[in-house]
Amino acid sequence: MRRRQLLAASALLPAAAGWPADPAAAQAMSAADRADIARAEGWLNTLRNIKARFLQIAQGGAAAEGTAWISRPGRMRFEYDPPEPLLLVASHGQFFFYDKAMKQATTLPLGSTPLGLLLRENLRLSGEVTVSRVERNGGLTGITLFRTGAAAEGRLTLVFSDQPTELRQWVVVDAQARETRVSLYQPEYGGRFPNLLFDFNDPRFREELGIQ
Repeated sequence: MRRRQLLAASALLPAAAGWPADPAAAQAMSAADRADIARAEGWLNTLRNIKARFLQIAQGGAAAEGTAWISRPGRMRFEYDPPEPLLLVASHGQFFFYDKAMKQATTLPLGSTPLGLLLRENLRLSGEVTVSRVERNGGLTGITLFRTGAAAEGRLTLVFSDQPTELRQWVVVDAQARETRVSLYQPEYGGRFPNLLFDFNDPRFREELGIQ
């Protein structure tokens, strides 16, 4: 797999089967942990639209930058800066991965990816989601979670700043322990995004793919 495909796949595609749940690694939640989980849950559920720059670092140090749009619930667009000819769109319950250079498109269910949790309409960090760890360091709080009963999909760590509370980074670890970090910067909250931004049936893509 080429570098650009590794960058995207390791961040957003589903983890391979076989990543074991490790009950011994799960920490007992303190009152402070529960408060941080509730704070993160509340912030995410008030988030609607955000546009930000992103820096993605894959296993081994390969890096790429671009612009991200997130519109909760259920929609996301990651457009990579040249020379990375990549586009990732989440919409209508699916992830759409498009390689502009190869003119190849791949789709998969949004619910089968760790980041599908982030785009849920009513996000609850309990029940269907298991929080295994809460860590604090230097004004940042990291909350590690996975889909309850589906640990093989991988782990997702959401990293929030404390003052103010903002999502700054997420870390995906797949079944083979490959780690990818995506950091957000220069965030712009609110506003309205055109629906076409999240439409992977955009005529421009159909033309490039040779679809009539």
